[in-house]
Amino acid sequence: MFFTKLHAVFLAGFLILAAPKAWAQTEPHRLQDHNAHAWLMYFSDARLSERWGVHTEAQLRRSELGASSQQNFVRVGGNYYVSPRLMLTAGYAYALTYPYGDYPVASRFPEHRLYQQVLLRDALGRVQFTHRYRLEQRWLRFPGAEDYTYLNRTRYQLRFTVPLGPTGQLQPRTPYVAAYDEVFVNFGRNVARNTFDQNRAYLALGYQVSKATSLEAGYLHQLVQQGNGTVFEHNHTLQFTLNFNPDFRPRSAEPAVPVGQ
Repeated sequence: MFFTKLHAVFLAGFLILAAPKAWAQTEPHRLQDHNAHAWLMYFSDARLSERWGVHTEAQLRRSELGASSQQNFVRVGGNYYVSPRLMLTAGYAYALTYPYGDYPVASRFPEHRLYQQVLLRDALGRVQFTHRYRLEQRWLRFPGAEDYTYLNRTRYQLRFTVPLGPTGQLQPRTPYVAAYDEVFVNFGRNVARNTFDQNRAYLALGYQVSKATSLEAGYLHQLVQQGNGTVFEHNHTLQFTLNFNPDFRPRSAEPAVPVGQ
């Protein structure tokens, strides 16, 4: 009950903070930019011991349904398993973003990122869900700039996974449906006009190939407010995902459930 109330308070705070920038319709000069993307994604949480594990991921993000580059992204981290329901992670990410859309940046630019994360698992009947809280420290070198700009960002994701097999369990050779919504909020002195950064809404069909491996194919709608506060991107994205979560403990005690992207 305590965690349920905490989640509700946290999400309400996100929405209150983001709403004035994201949904206000009072600015007549707002511009809408619709794009079609395709993302190829790999996620892995390798369990090394009862308490420790390693997170790795790689993403190839393409614009114009794969015809041109949008972003290349890699992330690594160390996982600490507090309990079967609670996992803590900290690590590093690198992104290289390319010009895309009707209002592109002048040229590609890099980003270095540190992050800290809390992941909570729970279940209600056959519905498995995760709450993911992530804090990011970002260094971006925008086109034409000699120095990096420092930005803070916080994120909250609520993800649902529903097995479609007769047992209601996410077992090998079981299809499932997955969905999530994630809100991104910028904060700090270098944030001028886009406190609300973006929202991602995702729906996919997945297949649990084995205890460690699953595949997903789905649709992602990414609403992004650019730093100028004027342009809003609607990125309609086909997303293809490989999840690989091996367990190297002598006895594998936990099923390798996809835990979010």
